[in-house]
Amino acid sequence: MRHPLQEMIERRQRGEKCGIPSYCTANELALEAALIRAKALDKPVLIEATANQVNQFGGYTGMRPADFYKKVLDMAKEIGVPEDHLILAGDHLGPLTWVNEPEASAMDKAETLVREFVRAGFTKIHLDTSMKVADDPAGMLATEVIARRGIRLYRACMEAWAELRAEKPDAMRPVFIIGSEVPIPGGAQEAEDTLAVTKPEAFRDTVDTYKRCFKEAGLEDGWRDVIAVVVQPGVEFGDDQVFLYDRDNARALSAALKDYPQIVFEGHSTDYQTAECLKQMVEDGIAILKVGPALTYGLREALFALSHMEKELVPPEEQAYFPEVLERVMLEQPGDWQKHYHGNYRDTWLARRYSYSDRARYYIGLPQVQAATDKLFENLRKYEIPMNMLHQFMPCQFDAIRAGELDKDPRSLALYGVIRFMNDYEYATE
Repeated sequence: MRHPLQEMIERRQRGEKCGIPSYCTANELALEAALIRAKALDKPVLIEATANQVNQFGGYTGMRPADFYKKVLDMAKEIGVPEDHLILAGDHLGPLTWVNEPEASAMDKAETLVREFVRAGFTKIHLDTSMKVADDPAGMLATEVIARRGIRLYRACMEAWAELRAEKPDAMRPVFIIGSEVPIPGGAQEAEDTLAVTKPEAFRDTVDTYKRCFKEAGLEDGWRDVIAVVVQPGVEFGDDQVFLYDRDNARALSAALKDYPQIVFEGHSTDYQTAECLKQMVEDGIAILKVGPALTYGLREALFALSHMEKELVPPEEQAYFPEVLERVMLEQPGDWQKHYHGNYRDTWLARRYSYSDRARYYIGLPQVQAATDKLFENLRKYEIPMNMLHQFMPCQFDAIRAGELDKDPRSLALYGVIRFMNDYEYATE
């Protein structure tokens, strides 16, 4: 059975300008939105978990790969999405979370990580060995070192897939992504003035080095499992800035891809791009569009809008105070935002609420914040939102309700905050 992403590449080889969005999130409401859209479109949906979200030690979600897979599968069954429409992926799989350890232990743990992802049923694997570990020498990491470490992880993946096939003969063969010309997962930590596009020679060096190292490792056929290379096409976001795609700046990089028709580019940090920018990226070979923080940003934005309406409709003693609860929890547990938000108190206060990097996503699923969300929904079912007020605070949801595309339940209104971003990716990749 062909992997859906290989089928997408075959369609591109026939001249179709198609692609696929990759939803990188562990948030339950964002996952629900992605699955709702998959059912509505009757198309495969690509959902990714990063190595710091999900790993053999639980990651920041507390889930191992099998736990995450089961969670998504259970949600899909409840919503009515068949399992063969799910493409589960692992992002930045490598020594990312163990860079303070020497190569021996960091790579041993990375091997265990990729094995667990493949054994759990994940079929799109980003082999990311681009980060230096504790005993690497000074200077940039050589492409050959990156490739040899990546191929070591590829071998572990294929051994795990053989074990899986012994139990499930129809288990789909995984496909692989290489390269990592992007910041660490979650967006840039510092504001930037310029953004360099990957040079064509750097892209060719990555491809040619991997191909040679596969051959030298006795795994020449392994290159056929590689479907994409991560590049920096000139898109990124920070707290309050977004670098929009400029196809003129990426023209030389896109031209280099024509020499490798069996692969596409994967674009990370495509959050907050316009629909037209996303479409141009797909046309230019960036066929896998990764998006993560924008999804939970859209959710947080919708929850804030619902909270504004709650203040208008609900007696103070009954209110959920969602924004206040979120702020309190973020201040009590600053570990997931403190390194990313800079400046005085007002600067960091604004960033906690409105930053594009959306570090609030690490907190929305915590019990106290989830309880406030649930209470917010309950309150706005009890005190129904009038349409004229909805127009004030949620004009897009207002239009969708009038068009018969959305109901007025507060949970549905919140989910639509995520779906609004997904609509741009659907437009760009169709």
